[in-house]
Amino acid sequence: MHLTIGTVGVHQVDGALAWEAGLAIDADGSPHAYAPAGSMLPARDYLANAGRSGHWWGVVTDNGRADGEPILQGAGDPAPGYLVSPTALVDKTRHVRDPRRYVDSDTVPYLAVPRELREQGGVRMGDVALVAYWPSAKLQAAIVADAGPAGKLGEGSIALAERLGIPSSAKDGGASRHVAAVLWPGSRREPRWPRTAEDIEAQVADLLASWGGVERLRKVLAGAS
Repeated sequence: MHLTIGTVGVHQVDGALAWEAGLAIDADGSPHAYAPAGSMLPARDYLANAGRSGHWWGVVTDNGRADGEPILQGAGDPAPGYLVSPTALVDKTRHVRDPRRYVDSDTVPYLAVPRELREQGGVRMGDVALVAYWPSAKLQAAIVADAGPAGKLGEGSIALAERLGIPSSAKDGGASRHVAAVLWPGSRREPRWPRTAEDIEAQVADLLASWGGVERLRKVLAGAS
């Protein structure tokens, strides 16, 4: 299979998917991702990126639908006064209004993947990947934790950007190119979330070693398997 998403080619090699793109920053799941309009609270991202009154998609609402009212975090939550920002991967033991149910962009290196990669590439929430940023020569294990916009590949958490040495602001950070990834569809484990960073890193290290390592990733992206 060779899939093209936007301008990015995705290679399927020995049970893994590999690509090279940029990295847009996804703040979803951070307790500080979005603040109510007029609150003056410093948020990770612009509220417009979570929707608008009557049409919300990036925050939890009181009726669970786009036309509901956004839920405010309370005194016992991680960021009182901020809105609750969800991710597609969740801790099912926690209530939908609990910010801790979701994967925190501030602390967890994660990828957000578009519909095409899920429908045609077999990727599921909780699958794992290795992400490389060639200019910094840094590598980072990551988990697939959110859904990205259709037709766009190359989106990840604040924590992922920080670990790779990429400007991590969801408002003006990111990288336009040189971010490579190898992702293993079907690699998710139960429970899908929460998992420790050490567990994810160990799994990715084993998968990468069996697959052929970072040098193979370079060769695949250069056109040779």
